[in-house]
Amino acid sequence: MRLIGLAGWSGAGKTTLLARLIPCLTGRGLRVSTLKHAHHRFDVDQPGKDSHTHRQAGAHQVLVSSDARWALMTELRGAPEPPLAELLAKLDPVDLVLVEGFKRDRHPKIEVHRAANGKPWLHPEDPAIRAVASDVIPPAPLPHAPLDDVEAVAELVLRHAAPWPG
Repeated sequence: MRLIGLAGWSGAGKTTLLARLIPCLTGRGLRVSTLKHAHHRFDVDQPGKDSHTHRQAGAHQVLVSSDARWALMTELRGAPEPPLAELLAKLDPVDLVLVEGFKRDRHPKIEVHRAANGKPWLHPEDPAIRAVASDVIPPAPLPHAPLDDVEAVAELVLRHAAPWPG
């Protein structure tokens, strides 16, 4: 399994880029999974559903299954958020895992940068950044692809993704 992150400030276009990269990469025959970090409380469940009732009643984990998909929800209930390595270990083996967020972790990353955000570059402060996808030329001499050129960004992803030892 190989791994690469897309890291950047909120509003840089990471999710939009990922939504375009996934079909590009799967179209090349790769099995791709994603791991997304949320900076806020989120819920994939809905009040009124049985699974939500189970969680609200205090269940540590709730697994919901149908003929279309299954989902496992784990309540942390005050425990610390699991580290990236522990979360990656929960994924089925695939060719490539794209990680959105986790910009403070040390896995190889492509910085996603949009000038209109007015945010600073993550590189060179983050030595794990291997390349840049942006709407402007980066200030550091890193491999670069235009933010809207999905094929070029896919090439960066494939060139810089690293084997994950997990």
